[in-house]
Amino acid sequence: ASRRSRTVTPPRRRKKGILFVRMAWTWALLLAAATAFAPGGGVARRTTARGAASEGDFDKALAAMTAFSNRYVKLSDTKYCAERSVTSVVIRGLAEHKITLGAPLCPCRFYEDKQAEAKDGYWNCPCVPMRERKECHCMLFLTDDNDFVGDSTDISVDEINALTDEHLAAT
Repeated sequence: ASRRSRTVTPPRRRKKGILFVRMAWTWALLLAAATAFAPGGGVARRTTARGAASEGDFDKALAAMTAFSNRYVKLSDTKYCAERSVTSVVIRGLAEHKITLGAPLCPCRFYEDKQAEAKDGYWNCPCVPMRERKECHCMLFLTDDNDFVGDSTDISVDEINALTDEHLAAT
């Protein structure tokens, strides 16, 4: 019996309108999640699943998630979003989850049970879809064929704080 050769066809390119709606929805979720942060660059002091979160703990987690993101964007041959505030809010959300859950759970998704999802690991950054197919739901790591890809492969903690403080002050 002869083997039938399969032709692999690339996935259909989505229309820009659908991508814009997806980006707007993701941005709205991120801004809603960012309201947990206090102005001035730190998280509001509150009790979490892992105890009281302090500003120093958050600063360390933010520095770690920034360093991780800067390394991974280079290793995965991707780039950050052209809208730098998207990158900032996502990294900030990863840092918050690193403190509260002990793992950098994707901040752009809704979870019935965040603790269980963090323990499962599927949506811990970099998530399985990103590792397997370079598909980042958060738009943190973008391939060159994405309409929203920027030129940057680096972001600083100071830039993250400035961009997210700016957006939090506007809300």
